[in-house]
Amino acid sequence: MKVQIQGQAVRLRIDEAELVRLQGGGRVENCTLLPGGLACTQRVELVDGARPEFSGTAQDWCLRLPRSVLVDYVGRLPCKDGLAFGLPTAGSGAVEFAFEVDVRDSARVRGKARR
Repeated sequence: MKVQIQGQAVRLRIDEAELVRLQGGGRVENCTLLPGGLACTQRVELVDGARPEFSGTAQDWCLRLPRSVLVDYVGRLPCKDGLAFGLPTAGSGAVEFAFEVDVRDSARVRGKARR
């Protein structure tokens, strides 16, 4: 999983192999080990609920995506558009999440995009 964080935006991109793992009930994660023994881990899992869920700390967090939303998205693959949603933060702000399957990997595995 590739993770990009800038300001109040988080982009998570997975490949087709990670998608298979996620759909099979597993999790996808990224862990970065930093000097001083610090580890930063981000995870994605599926839930049966209707809304995305977020839990954890700044150093170790998990985003849970609704299974039904992922199923709809997978039906459109390969495509450049991903899932996008905001989750509220303390106060009146929000974090904007983007979740996508790498379009090049998806096209390689699934064939050309449908028109």
